[in-house]
Amino acid sequence: MTKKELIEAILNDENVSKAEAERIVSSVFEKIAAELQNGHEVSIAGFGKFAISERAARDGINPLTKEKIQIKASKSAKFKPAKQLKEALN
Repeated sequence: MTKKELIEAILNDENVSKAEAERIVSSVFEKIAAELQNGHEVSIAGFGKFAISERAARDGINPLTKEKIQIKASKSAKFKPAKQLKEALN
């Protein structure tokens, strides 16, 4: 499902305008991203938890040249589904 399809689904389920549904969906995504950028977790009961995963700097090898390279430390978002979501998928 894409963001556009999510907006369409909300339009079909709720009595809101397309602009309002788009604003709500965008706002939810922006709030989740902002909390993650501030180093906070976002926990949604029955759905799951969004958190930041940090990877330390490390040595790597360029697969083309076999040259050793230094890979910078990085952060990424991770998602852990709640028990209820896991059970719903089985």
